[in-house]
Amino acid sequence: MSNTLILKRKDQILNATAKLFREKGFAASTMRDIANELGIEAASLYHHIRSKDELLENICFEMADKFITSLKDVNDIYFNPEEKLRTAIKNHILILTSHIDKSVVFFGEWKHLTEPRLEEFKTLRHTYENEIRHIIEHGQKENVFDDVDTKFAALTVFSTVNWIYQWYQPDGEITPEEIADKLSDFLLNGLRKK
Repeated sequence: MSNTLILKRKDQILNATAKLFREKGFAASTMRDIANELGIEAASLYHHIRSKDELLENICFEMADKFITSLKDVNDIYFNPEEKLRTAIKNHILILTSHIDKSVVFFGEWKHLTEPRLEEFKTLRHTYENEIRHIIEHGQKENVFDDVDTKFAALTVFSTVNWIYQWYQPDGEITPEEIADKLSDFLLNGLRKK
């Protein structure tokens, strides 16, 4: 089997697993459930993956990589702290809304990761949070943002954007870009120097 077909099959497995974990939760899902979701025998699934723990790791770390890479791109390209934060929020929302099932797993099921992967995952989350804090600190140094507690400000940003998966409707009236603009305006209005 070619590498392209193997990667395509792995994506199918991860997408089906994320959908199942979103619906039933990690703990209640079995490898047999995942195989049924894919329309294959459980034994066939083991040719591609060792366990549902490995599937959870793949989903969580894939999403972490997407979020962190998008933030590094923002920090490499933009210099204006307000534009950095606006773009970081937009990228975060676009990733989240493009991968709803995986986002639900990323935000809700990561607690089921086992060591040492759990600690690695927490480190990545802290890295991401710290990058947002650095953008806010940069804005304070540039006299663009008010003198606020940067940890609290970063947590407010995440509290605002991370729950979008609970109410976002792909066929709804508001696009991810519009959501990003509205939330960025709201958050930046609270941060801007008055």
